[in-house]
Amino acid sequence: MASSAPGDPLSISSKGIDTLSAATQPFGPLKKICEHVCGFHMYAHDMTRQVHAHHFCSHVNEDFRQCVIYDSPNPDARLIGIEYIISEKLFDQLDDEEKKYWHSHDYEVRGGSLALPMPKLMPELGAAAAERQALLSLQKTYGKTWHTWQVDRFDSLPYGPAQLMMAFTKDGQLDHEMAKRREEDEGINISTKQQERSDFPDYTPRQGADHWQSGQALQATMQKVDTKMK
Repeated sequence: MASSAPGDPLSISSKGIDTLSAATQPFGPLKKICEHVCGFHMYAHDMTRQVHAHHFCSHVNEDFRQCVIYDSPNPDARLIGIEYIISEKLFDQLDDEEKKYWHSHDYEVRGGSLALPMPKLMPELGAAAAERQALLSLQKTYGKTWHTWQVDRFDSLPYGPAQLMMAFTKDGQLDHEMAKRREEDEGINISTKQQERSDFPDYTPRQGADHWQSGQALQATMQKVDTKMK
């Protein structure tokens, strides 16, 4: 989806500045991105609001990834959020209140909705092997996700506070039409992915994650507070 943000097209001057900056400046954090993972999020307080999310992730260390999230893999994609991903080991160290912000990835992996988009010319055997190893490494991880742009409301700009997002935990939660559109656009068939991962190990997510399943959820709202002056 092309960006629908208001504003004038880039001028020749701005394009020149961008080209010069790209050629002369280092972009260290962006060069660390090593993984493109495609999935779906829902708002923590509203399962009916679902968003297609492309994660571009880098490894901070063995137990911690950080990802920027776009609404598509295209050059004109909108930056809609961020996700932090931690290992089971780090999740176990969180206090009970903090755990409520985090969701598990086991069902997304074994259920087939999480996938690694691959170049169309990449041999299928190589693509399947690369995706398999990446998804196995994600199965026992936990994510904390904030969306800053509510594109499902067709907002033209990132209005309002960031929203806490969650992931699906069982069949029937993901909107069928949204999954169908992704399959048409990106060739990712959830049933096929689920079958390919049928031999993945069983795993029970840690207690405390996926707090929305309790019938209550945490969500960000804004409030006025006094300004602390120097």
